[in-house]
Amino acid sequence: MIRARRTAIPAAAIAALIALTGCSPDEDGSGEGAGGAKGSAGPTATAAPGSALGSLDGLSVKGRAPRTGYERSQFGRAWIDVDRNGCGTRDDILGRDLKDVRFRGDSCVVVSGTLAGDPYTGTDVAYRRGRSKVDIDHVVALSDAWQKGAADWPRGKRIAFANDPLNLIAVQAAANRRKSDGDAATWLPANASYRCPYVARQVAVKRKYGVWVTRAEQQAMARVLRGCPKTALPVVGDAPTEAPGR
Repeated sequence: MIRARRTAIPAAAIAALIALTGCSPDEDGSGEGAGGAKGSAGPTATAAPGSALGSLDGLSVKGRAPRTGYERSQFGRAWIDVDRNGCGTRDDILGRDLKDVRFRGDSCVVVSGTLAGDPYTGTDVAYRRGRSKVDIDHVVALSDAWQKGAADWPRGKRIAFANDPLNLIAVQAAANRRKSDGDAATWLPANASYRCPYVARQVAVKRKYGVWVTRAEQQAMARVLRGCPKTALPVVGDAPTEAPGR
């Protein structure tokens, strides 16, 4: 089993952001075109075999489809126990990503811990259940995926996508809400040292699930990855692309 801001934002605004991104603000909440062809990310001669840069050309390039019909519920109930290990997905990721984790009794429910070196800001963030400054972010936002292929997926695939550890990381809540449902063309982490791993992870997720990219997104990804051409595609577990029995 994987063990993994407070801001003055009005409640209504937070709710709107949650609906948009499909990402979670706290322990029990829900977080978050026409046919195209394979595109070119530009020069990839220096890309290492198996690298994120070398894999970028394998993603289909299309225009963004309408957001019509998107609801967080299209990706299933938030943080269900997809892998049937007895723990909800949120607690799995908190247990995996936090340091000094404390659990509720003998359960897998995480009650406190520290996000040491938040990927998006580089800062340390304390986690306290019920008043958390830590979110679980969908690296490829649910709304973004919906507009780039997921609208046509079977429900089981959307549930798998929303709960796949490859697509989930614990991050500072404020940074996550600034990201909203942005792709690499509109948002990158302020922590510049994490931009290569972040974009590489997006490429891995989109490659695994067949999510396409826009031309602007592809170009933005290429700009980042050309600065780190040997960055490998991340591998996080072997979660199936269809939620079993859902």
